[in-house]
Amino acid sequence: MTHKILIVDDNQAVLDALSLLLEIHDFSVVTATNPFDALQIVRYQRIELVIQDMNFTSDTTSGEEGKALFYELREINPHLPIILITAWTELATAIELVKAGAADYLPKPWDDAKLLVCIANLIELGSAKKIVATHNRHQQEREGTFKSADLAGLIFKSTAMERLVTMALQVAKSDISALITGPNGSGKECIAHIIQKNSPLVSQPFIKVNAGALPQELIEAELFGAEAGAYTGITKQRIGRFEAADGGTLFLDEIGNLPLSGQIKLLRVLQTGEFERLGSTKTRKVDVRVISATNENLLQAIQQGRFREDLYYRLNVIELNVPALCERQDDVLALISHFLPHRELTINTEQALQHYKWPGNVRELENACKRVAVLKPTGALTVDDFVLSSPVTAQQEAKAEPTKQEIEHAMRAHQGVIAKVAREFGLSRQALYRRLQKMGIDY
Repeated sequence: MTHKILIVDDNQAVLDALSLLLEIHDFSVVTATNPFDALQIVRYQRIELVIQDMNFTSDTTSGEEGKALFYELREINPHLPIILITAWTELATAIELVKAGAADYLPKPWDDAKLLVCIANLIELGSAKKIVATHNRHQQEREGTFKSADLAGLIFKSTAMERLVTMALQVAKSDISALITGPNGSGKECIAHIIQKNSPLVSQPFIKVNAGALPQELIEAELFGAEAGAYTGITKQRIGRFEAADGGTLFLDEIGNLPLSGQIKLLRVLQTGEFERLGSTKTRKVDVRVISATNENLLQAIQQGRFREDLYYRLNVIELNVPALCERQDDVLALISHFLPHRELTINTEQALQHYKWPGNVRELENACKRVAVLKPTGALTVDDFVLSSPVTAQQEAKAEPTKQEIEHAMRAHQGVIAKVAREFGLSRQALYRRLQKMGIDY
């Protein structure tokens, strides 16, 4: 995308020189010779940066005209970067305006290289600010939504989980079937709870059944019930989970383990609400919302003939995928803080834990925190305290925090271009800006 820059100066030679310099470097340039035209351009065009003179009439050297233009531009767009081109006689005014929010000032005659670096950094910073502002606005909207919702104790900080929870809250408002996918221990059941707790059925039964934890010969009796004598060992009538959930929600975990015979009956219930208990010919009817979950690739199971395709599409009206913990590193420290409140971790430990793969996901992390709480109840925590399956690998993957000297050296090497410095350290621009501010490095 071409960045558009406005140059404001009453001297046509200055306008021509700056326009040529910027256009050679692929900037789009708009010029104005007076404050009125400049203000109109900023009002009606998408200007990303302004370079302005301090005087616009031949007999004026006080800088008051530039000062007035600066404040009027600020009223139109408070975040617009403004570079002041000033003579030494106006230096005090320029410094005053920098304190009031001007991005920078350059004396006449200006240094082309310094001006280009200044422009590149300001445009990078402006883009970063827009991203941050958009993120903050969305964050406030989400926080407002989350604040009024019941999140079933779910702990998260990552954008991926924010999107997932937002979708779960939208799904909760309807009565459609939802399929929750994701690896073991990632939090699928918690997402099911969020859907139920924020649905119109919150006061109705919420029945859970883990199809993977039941013997296959008992799954149908568990779901649909059985009459006395229907199979060996049953001496009295058994109410199935569908009957128990009538009017409410049924959560079917590990749905991929359901045998084909049970899948046929489940499909019928989803289509008509009708079923028969084992050992009975009486048709019963229920009104149940079904939420299912699996860690299995059901499309692959369909190809292998282990799962019915028609049932898959009945269950999967909306799919909610819970990412593995290693795919949402921002959640790791939030979860550790929840499981181990008021415990201190070294920076290297934080980095190592965030980069560890967590094959057992949140469940593994929770167990690791429980071990730490028992075996080391006090003191700062290191990676070794968590007894990870491959802690050395985790430490190797964690990137070392750049020092102030390293950042300053990189800033000089890349002539202050933020994007290049951030890329060298594997940081986002926003992360680099935070470090520059924290370390007191000028940029």
